[in-house]
Amino acid sequence: MEPSPVDAVPSFRHFVLAFGINLLLWLLLVGKLRPQEVVLGALVALVVTLAAGPRLAVLTGLRLSPTAPVYLIWYLGVFLAQLLKANLQLARLVLSPSLPIHPAVVEVRTGLRSSLGRILLANSITLTPGTLTVDVQDDRILVHWVDCPPGADLEAATQAMVSAFERPLSGFLT
Repeated sequence: MEPSPVDAVPSFRHFVLAFGINLLLWLLLVGKLRPQEVVLGALVALVVTLAAGPRLAVLTGLRLSPTAPVYLIWYLGVFLAQLLKANLQLARLVLSPSLPIHPAVVEVRTGLRSSLGRILLANSITLTPGTLTVDVQDDRILVHWVDCPPGADLEAATQAMVSAFERPLSGFLT
């Protein structure tokens, strides 16, 4: 198992990546490329990056490759599709007069090894209506599921829940 972000030491690459992301975010928010905005943005990005320094080791889970943006876009598409599907299913349950819900707590396993990968997977599950991540321990994620149909194959259902997100995430995270 990889060291936790608290134990890991961020590398120079992590600082450069964080600085670049912070500067890009600043420039996108400002909306102008005037020299004074770029200089001020660089100063703000540097201060924010240095303040976040000890926590930047979480970025060790990133897999920077030429195909990473493709996997990121794939993940965002999968997330939006799962979000829409879960919203419609939950709306159907809530609007049903008998409110036929069968809550359950299920444990799912993930193949993602990095803290960042597991955090993103857990948050993706939580942001999907009808599910809530309760705990993350090593490769196990404990999920509260609002409607777990009686007699359902829990292993297959939970694997489907995780694999939808895990495949694209594994393209840019370890």
